Parts: sequence; C-alpha cells; structure tokens
Amino acid sequence: MPELPLFEIRPYRASDLDEVIELFVRSVREIASMDYTQPQIKAWAKVDRAEWEQARMSRPTWVAIKDGQIAGFIDLQSNGLIDMLFVHPEFQRQGVATALLARVEAEAGEADMPVLHTYSSLTAQTFFEISGFTLLLARSVVVRGERFVQCVMEKRL
Repeated sequence: MPELPLFEIRPYRASDLDEVIELFVRSVREIASMDYTQPQIKAWAKVDRAEWEQARMSRPTWVAIKDGQIAGFIDLQSNGLIDMLFVHPEFQRQGVATALLARVEAEAGEADMPVLHTYSSLTAQTFFEISGFTLLLARSVVVRGERFVQCVMEKRL
C-alpha cells in the first residue's frame, strides 16, 4: 500500500503572511494560468499586503506544512464560506487541499455549520466536486477590470 504524505495542519500565524502571499501568487501564475488568460492572471495575482494581513487575521485560517514549508492554506468565515484554498505549485496533487478541507469540515462540524460554500475558480472546480460540493451556478464577476467565471458551490455537512 502506498504511503500517504503527512502534513502538519496548524493555525495561521501572522509570521506566515509573506510565505502565504508568495504561495498564492505562484499558484495563480503557475497553476490557474492553465484556465485563464494572462490579463486575468495579472489582475488576480495582484496583492495588497495590508488587506491580506487583515483578512488572514480576521478569520480562522490554517496552513499545511511539509518539510518546513507552507504547502497550502485555507480559511473559513463564520457563515461557512471558504474564501481561500490554495496549494503551492510544488505540492500539487499530494493531498494538501484534501487535508486542509478535512480540517475545515471538522471545524465546521464543531461549530454546527450545516453548509460550506465557496466561490471556486474554474481551476479548483473539479477538486470541490470530487470533495462533495455541488455546483449551484456559474456566474460572471469582474476583478480589477477583468471578467472571470466564478463557480458558486456548496456542500451540506
């Protein structure tokens, strides 16, 4: 039987900010770029550090650690929204997103949240579907002047 990689899942710390931002930017530029145009990627990968600092500290966020590096991160808002789930390009398809989502589902269960929802990218849509989320609708949103398809998805717990 193959050995599954182990990741430490721990709460986000303020000192993780720069590494999390770098992970996000690389993930968008290197992974999401398969599904989006270069102008869309440029708009999406633009980061305001102060906004990110506030967002990460304003809601529960967890990071997956592998070999001393942040391999991915996820957050959960009090209304059940998973706003961010990103995996470092070097750790794709190794179970990072699955482990992070399992942590969020456990937290949601403890908080008696009956439903999780997300506004998924086209890139992440299949992962969320495999993880039990249902596509409710695909809608068009504009981010920094670029139009994106956003997948509104939910999972009943």
